[in-house]
Amino acid sequence: MDEFELIQRYFVWPEATANPAVVLSVGDDAALLSLPAGEQLVVSSDTLVSGRHFFADADAFDIGHKALAVNLSDLAAMAAKPVAFTLSLTLPAFDADWLTGFAEGMRSLAQQHNIALVGGDTTRGPLAIGITVMGSVKSDRVLRRDRLQVGDVLVVSGQVGDGGFGLAVANQHPLALTLSDDQQQAVLMRLHRPQPRVALGLALPAMANAGMDVSDGLLQDLQHMLKASGDLSAQLLLDQLPLSSAAQTLLNSDPRFVLEQALSAGDDYELLFAIPTSALPVLDQLSQQLNLPLTVIGQVMQTTQQPTLDLIWQGKPWPYPLPLGYRHF
Repeated sequence: MDEFELIQRYFVWPEATANPAVVLSVGDDAALLSLPAGEQLVVSSDTLVSGRHFFADADAFDIGHKALAVNLSDLAAMAAKPVAFTLSLTLPAFDADWLTGFAEGMRSLAQQHNIALVGGDTTRGPLAIGITVMGSVKSDRVLRRDRLQVGDVLVVSGQVGDGGFGLAVANQHPLALTLSDDQQQAVLMRLHRPQPRVALGLALPAMANAGMDVSDGLLQDLQHMLKASGDLSAQLLLDQLPLSSAAQTLLNSDPRFVLEQALSAGDDYELLFAIPTSALPVLDQLSQQLNLPLTVIGQVMQTTQQPTLDLIWQGKPWPYPLPLGYRHF
């Protein structure tokens, strides 16, 4: 099978041409998109490499899902509506079963969020997946990481740490293996099939001053926000971190291990955002509307001498000679 037959069989999806934003999809030298008047194009790219970002023997459906999910999470962090994406796929060899599963995992998530695959490239080589995702947002509703305000409360969606626990289970970490079978499956699902918080992202401009997604670890991503907003400081209350039942099970045995996953492991793809205290009642309403926990975990503070990030655990400072988050190099 040549490149063009492969694309036609697995990656030409009829729903792409039904998307009103797509003027021209797969089949020409480039795609044509049309955005509503007054909206800006939001663009983000991620590359996933076998053995680095996913296990070489991971389920193909999961790989397809996650490759698109991590990009959709970037759109959610900017409060952008998903529009279209391109796929660059490097394959070591043609494998019909693998391609079927991969395409199904990616297409299923694309259909959930009404985002169209409009082009890309395929080539032979070590397995790698590159996606460029595009969204649209009104210029006055963009959510950025550099807009923190002193006094804002810090909020995180869902639960943090399960991506790290899933990786610990996959790597046969002794403590992670004490979790029940159901708990192990739950955290593995969070690792392999993260759910991008697109609906939350679209709702946040009405209340949030700043935001970003938690992909490389809560501490590292928060520090990016603090630095981008003028070297502000913050305090995190670790007792308030939203933890899953799996994390709660391990907390008494090894709190440091649990907190390291929640703070530094990454791969959670939740949204971290900042709101004024006056928006707290609306936050509760939004949480109920989306059926999604939205938990206050800290506050932004003025820097007096040098920027600080204070961690408080059980009423006492928590020292963190921890890895701050995932590093690509």
